[in-house]
Amino acid sequence: MLGTFIVFCGGLLGLFSYAYATTTIPSANPSTQQQSNTYYWSDGSVMATQGSTNRQNVDLAQVPKQVQWDFLAAENATFYTDPGIDTRGMLRAVYHMTTGGEVQSGSTITQQFVKNTYLSQNQSITRKLREIMISLKIGDQMTKQQILQGYLNSCYYGRDAYGIEAAARVYYHEQASQLTVSQGAFIAATVNEPSLLMHADTDPQAKAQAKARWTYVLQRMAKIHKITDAQEQQYLAAGFPTPKPFTPSAGMSGQTGYLVDAAKKYTEAHSSLTDQQLGHGGYQIYTTFDKKKVKALSASVAAMEHKHLDPKHRAADKDVQVGAASIDPSSGAVVALYGGAGWNKGHWTDNADATGVPVGSTFKPVDLAAALDHGAVLTPGQAPSPITPSSKFNGDDGITIKNQQGRELPDPGDPTGLLHQRNDVTTKWGYITLRKAMEQSVNTPYVQLGEYVGYDNVENEALKAGLLRKSLQYDTPGFYIGTSTPSAIRMADAYATFDAGGVQHEPYSVTKVVSQGRQLPGFGAPKGTRAMPASTADTVTDVLRDVVKSGTGTNAQALGRPTAGKTGTTDDYKSAWFIGYTPQLVTSVSMFKEDPKNAGLKSMQGVGGFSKVFGADMPTEVWTGYMTDALQGQPVQQFPSAPELGQGTDEYGAPSPTPTENAPSATPTAPATPSPTSACHGQKKNCASPSPTDTSGATTGGAGDGGLIGGAGGATGGSTSPTPTPTTSPTRPGRHP
Repeated sequence: MLGTFIVFCGGLLGLFSYAYATTTIPSANPSTQQQSNTYYWSDGSVMATQGSTNRQNVDLAQVPKQVQWDFLAAENATFYTDPGIDTRGMLRAVYHMTTGGEVQSGSTITQQFVKNTYLSQNQSITRKLREIMISLKIGDQMTKQQILQGYLNSCYYGRDAYGIEAAARVYYHEQASQLTVSQGAFIAATVNEPSLLMHADTDPQAKAQAKARWTYVLQRMAKIHKITDAQEQQYLAAGFPTPKPFTPSAGMSGQTGYLVDAAKKYTEAHSSLTDQQLGHGGYQIYTTFDKKKVKALSASVAAMEHKHLDPKHRAADKDVQVGAASIDPSSGAVVALYGGAGWNKGHWTDNADATGVPVGSTFKPVDLAAALDHGAVLTPGQAPSPITPSSKFNGDDGITIKNQQGRELPDPGDPTGLLHQRNDVTTKWGYITLRKAMEQSVNTPYVQLGEYVGYDNVENEALKAGLLRKSLQYDTPGFYIGTSTPSAIRMADAYATFDAGGVQHEPYSVTKVVSQGRQLPGFGAPKGTRAMPASTADTVTDVLRDVVKSGTGTNAQALGRPTAGKTGTTDDYKSAWFIGYTPQLVTSVSMFKEDPKNAGLKSMQGVGGFSKVFGADMPTEVWTGYMTDALQGQPVQQFPSAPELGQGTDEYGAPSPTPTENAPSATPTAPATPSPTSACHGQKKNCASPSPTDTSGATTGGAGDGGLIGGAGGATGGSTSPTPTPTTSPTRPGRHP
């Protein structure tokens, strides 16, 4: 055994010696010195280029000594004494790669320089072994100072900056030679997560993470005695050196910045590429974005703003924001986005992909779909009863809500101790069909329906339709009328599931990624999955057509095509939505108000001169203007007929049905006066509107779910009813916080 072990070790040593002896240091790879990523529209034309041009190499002498040590403290404190590799880190990384585990770096500054300058960014055992051999051997040809200089000039720092000179300019408007220790500590921190930390000036989450990493670097500087403890405290007391505002290249102005960012995030989420790898450039990224539709959506928002908003003369119009997304229901392709005013105007968050804006009554179609699929427990202890749009529920204002056990829900804040659900108006609707309640967006029938169907069933219906669990609200009565906060992209995708006959397609924005002439795997169109029976989807569509024909969505009739849709407005008019679709296209439009410097949604009362802002007003105007242009020249298509479901089971106490109520689709009559609703009724204590965030959790004004993979209100329109008085809706334990 000892002999075998000695022979084995000798063999390994021999192999290592041979590998070392035969390894040569290649010429610097030109592709790592100057490259850019190119993004293409859906028609194959160039949308934008991003990368490599912003690089200015500098001599190490131009970088202050202590700034050099910022990087060494953060990445490789033993740089000047180690052989160029970290043996334990190397073995750990090799083990993980060979066993299929998580890829780990374990790389020294020398190794990172070798990878950036001589090799590709691919993660493979062969490339890693070459990196190790070259790192061990490069010391024969280059000094440590030359290696550090090459490293500082080859790193990607975010904000399209390659090399420390470019980083100093984009973050602090200084030359590298003018950087302070504190500024250098932040720039050193960006190397690990450039796409997040680049927004540290506007995004609270990014700033918090940047500050933590900056603090760590200064602590390491003190620990390795490159600054004194007193200096460390001095820098910390002076505060985090917030970067200067970012002025992107002209190619990222308007909507282009949001489109590129969305495609970049989708690419990273659906491949092994890291932010650093993409940052080094050399990729051709083909997107689903339709140039004409993006232009039409942006123009429609601009037209609405020009017509209604005058922030210079009307204070209420300040800080009003719009987010919108348009999806092809047959595939899930995102054809257009509206993310905000533009990166060039300092608005970084992609409002189309941001969560945090309550969706209100636009959630009610999910309640109806769940009821159609699962029925409702109308009698305690009995099996669920079948539900159809003709099922009748009590639509009166102020009714008490019961659970499946027949018990009235408590509300400690109410004098009676019971939850009284409110509508926006005190209209005595009596027992009305679910179709009528959807048309006029009456809250009480859908809150009670949701309780009888059950939270789990409604939540699962939402998930299958395409919404993400992290955006869904707790199990509260308000959940059924839209306290959840999906992005505009995800809400458009959920409605696309109805439009596609119950088949859900994951929203996607990239069709192909090419690197060095090779197409990367993983970017085919996602396959559709059956989320609900076609009969359910077509029935929901039929009901939503009536919303446009004779309910709160009548303004969408201006499109002049078969249309289904739902309006939405939340408590205190903090958000307003319209989500509508034709057989070819689904588009969601959200509108809200938030001061970029003070997170939190604000009331839109008075915006545009409207005393109350409803989803049927400005959001529908944006939707109609865009859809008119987007569908120009396309044939008018019809929705499939709704199935004959007959009379559904009524809530206890409802009068006997009349023959006309069995019809699968209501015959349009003169438009009824819309009845506004409120997403947060029953939520006095638990309905504070969260701030819009991107897929990374950044608040409005910061960076963007995930990139596509990575979304407001109770439907209404045109009513002059009094502002609603919400009631408490207690959160029940055991659900998803």
